[in-house]
Amino acid sequence: MMYNPAKPLLVLLCIVSAVSGYAAENMALEDFRAHDPFILADSGSQTYYLYTSITSGALPRGQAGVVAYTSKDLKLWQGPKVVFQVPQDGWANPAHGAWAPEVHLYNGKYYLFVTLHNRDKIYTQPPQTPRVTHMRATQIFVSATPDGPFVPLADRPATPDGLMTLDGTLFVEDGIPWIVYCHEWIQVTNGTVEAVRLKPDLSGPQEDKPLMLFEGSDAPWITPWQAKPDDESRTFVTDGCFLWRTKTGRLLMLWSSWQENKKYAQTVAFSLSGRLAGPWRQLEPLLTDDSGHGMVFRTFDGRLMLVCHQPTMSPQSRARLHELEDTGDSLRLKE
Repeated sequence: MMYNPAKPLLVLLCIVSAVSGYAAENMALEDFRAHDPFILADSGSQTYYLYTSITSGALPRGQAGVVAYTSKDLKLWQGPKVVFQVPQDGWANPAHGAWAPEVHLYNGKYYLFVTLHNRDKIYTQPPQTPRVTHMRATQIFVSATPDGPFVPLADRPATPDGLMTLDGTLFVEDGIPWIVYCHEWIQVTNGTVEAVRLKPDLSGPQEDKPLMLFEGSDAPWITPWQAKPDDESRTFVTDGCFLWRTKTGRLLMLWSSWQENKKYAQTVAFSLSGRLAGPWRQLEPLLTDDSGHGMVFRTFDGRLMLVCHQPTMSPQSRARLHELEDTGDSLRLKE
């Protein structure tokens, strides 16, 4: 992709517009930054909502937050609109960021899952990793509309205490809500995908003992992440988990990690039992062009779409749409 020097200025203008309340119109996806994009196809309003984070310090009181862009056709977008600001009086530090927002319609309300941070609260340093671990977890917020504002259900993360986690997503099985999340490689070196049951109102975990679904090293194509030359080679990253059931009932999980040459990949796993508990088996990646953190949704006219970001590193990252085919066994890019 050729670098366009005008793009950073446009990204800055989008952030300024979010703060001022001004919404730009008729933008293409290429025109604004979107990292870890999530699209809600809201059937009630026949509107697509694209959620992404806003950088720390961009809002008037210095906190991070989440913005939404809206579209009727997935081609022309308007926004951004601020739908969430990290609370000033919660467990998270408002200036330390907001990652990977997702919005799910559940029991008639809209729930925001977002990863927050408190770098001032240091966890016990495990001996097997050279990194400092701090409080990082997904918290759930609620709103009556997809436009927000989203307010806390409780002043605590939805993931178990003491775990450094990110990218929580909602999955409902037999009427029971679960949060599925990634356990950070920074804390465990070999990153995992785990799950814990939620309370019926989603206000927190029903139990503290998580269900471990798989390790990053289970994928044969994965490359260890060595951000520093002295990082040990067993540091496998797990990122961006999202669940989808195919037309034949097979349970899939989208997730992402690093390949050779420090390129990000969007991949898929499937559950042999068709249940969240697995066991899980890894498939070949869907995309290997530095794309990742994807999710799947169905358009109002019935098409199956994948949205992910590419390239991976912000602020150059943009939301990319790919039409998919449901083969029953898996998903593949539609030709």
